[in-house]
Amino acid sequence: MSVEDVNADAWRAYGRRQLDRAYTPPVPARISWTPWAGVGPGAEILGFISGHRVLDIGSGAGHHAVHLARDHGARVTGIELSPTQHARAVLAHADVQGVEFVNADVSAYLAEAEPFDAAYAIGTLAYIDPHRVLPELRNGLRPGAPLILSLLHTDLDGRGPSIQVAPREQLILLGDDPPLPTQMWVLAPRLWEDLLTEYGFRVESVELLHHPDDSAKVIQQLIRARCLPDGTPRITSRPRTTRPPLAHAAVGAGAILVGERGLLLGRHQRGTLELPGGTVEAGESFTAAVVRELAEETGLLTRPDDVTLLGTLVDHVDDVLRVTVGALVKTWQGRPTTQPNESVGDWGWYPLDRLPDGLFVCSAQILTAWMPSLRIDHTPADFTAYATDC
Repeated sequence: MSVEDVNADAWRAYGRRQLDRAYTPPVPARISWTPWAGVGPGAEILGFISGHRVLDIGSGAGHHAVHLARDHGARVTGIELSPTQHARAVLAHADVQGVEFVNADVSAYLAEAEPFDAAYAIGTLAYIDPHRVLPELRNGLRPGAPLILSLLHTDLDGRGPSIQVAPREQLILLGDDPPLPTQMWVLAPRLWEDLLTEYGFRVESVELLHHPDDSAKVIQQLIRARCLPDGTPRITSRPRTTRPPLAHAAVGAGAILVGERGLLLGRHQRGTLELPGGTVEAGESFTAAVVRELAEETGLLTRPDDVTLLGTLVDHVDDVLRVTVGALVKTWQGRPTTQPNESVGDWGWYPLDRLPDGLFVCSAQILTAWMPSLRIDHTPADFTAYATDC
């Protein structure tokens, strides 16, 4: 069974369960791009849509489509592959003017439909192979039309995004019913940007939206893109060789958090004390790496705007070049705790004037680059500052 067939079966079963419960979600007073009310922007990011044709991809029970038609005057087509989800929308909202609900595969439907003025997907595009759906979306939107995508950044288990275009298993939960296995494309923002660019869109912004509960690890990403007109000049670049390079560098990031009780340090399984941090993943910015590593290692949540990159440290171990970027985290949420399957834990706060022995050398280098007055012995490293006001 193909990945998308697995997903189709799951959403057919989910819709049947909701039909049996006779549950219809209320039409919202304000569109929400996440499952959490009041988080993120509203319908204004779609632009002016009154009288315009708007496509709701994976419209489910139809409540978002009805909101845009009733409150914003849009002419909305809700496209839904699951026949049971489609039935929920029709049963509840068949009489609403300005809305039509279509039971079809979105790619097949767009191949025959007139181009739309805008399109959006709230959590649903992650269940479709992007290499299949994005070309059809490009052809199914008029030039300049916005495409708004709400997608998982961390998955439902709190794991970070993939850096390869491959699905991972996720379970849909509904009350006490057995979980429904699905396959989702939970991709890093840079990877979504590359895919959208490849298929004729310009990405205007990517925003990470956090759960209002500080202890929750699930993060959404909201992508605003725009369909480029045919013939838009594209600047070409030479592709990299397919021959793998010799490994010669290690790239990492380390985070400085200073609270009322001092500096946050954790103990590695090897015994050294370290700042939160780790390896920067492919397709990931240094700021994103700090946010991700902090959540994965300590359970603390922070926002990219609260991370200030201090500068680059360069040294080497034998023939391996070590590039480390230090960062200062200004504010965060939660309490640091040991996380399962992490090599660093037992987090604690240490006064800056009484730091312990046995610091990891990369952490020591970051700390003295940030505060040269700290008397810490370590191997030398070349430091290039990014900011001078921290």
